[in-house]
Amino acid sequence: MDIDKKIDILVCSDNKQAYDVLKELLEISQQCNDLYPYFDTFVEMMNNQNNSYIRTRGLRLIAYNTKWDIHDQVNSIIEEWLKHIEDEKPIVARQCIKDTIIITKNKPELIDIILDRLEKMNKIYDNSMQSLVYKDRQKAIHQIRQYTW
Repeated sequence: MDIDKKIDILVCSDNKQAYDVLKELLEISQQCNDLYPYFDTFVEMMNNQNNSYIRTRGLRLIAYNTKWDIHDQVNSIIEEWLKHIEDEKPIVARQCIKDTIIITKNKPELIDIILDRLEKMNKIYDNSMQSLVYKDRQKAIHQIRQYTW
């Protein structure tokens, strides 16, 4: 199956199939820049208001493709991307928080802005998720600070 078809599956209603394709595309993104030309598609996915799974897939693919971002496209949308660390869906926020580590590893010039946003987070989730989000945030802050030493 070609990449265009896989990208189309990322926004289909079959979440299991889309997740399987996402895992494959994340693996590809770690190895080569074949998905970087789809950056704008990932931004559209990140902004999907109707489906948190599609948002998460877009956010993750953006993070994984920072490694190949020679045109600083991530830099231009980082504020928009970081809004999702306080996404209405805590599961999206948790994944986004974890992926800040990938972005800072590949884009050290974004460390300050990412740390600032993580430290200023104040979204309150229900009790069951609040402590998990807090722990994810603390872990991300700790790991990102290690890149600055």
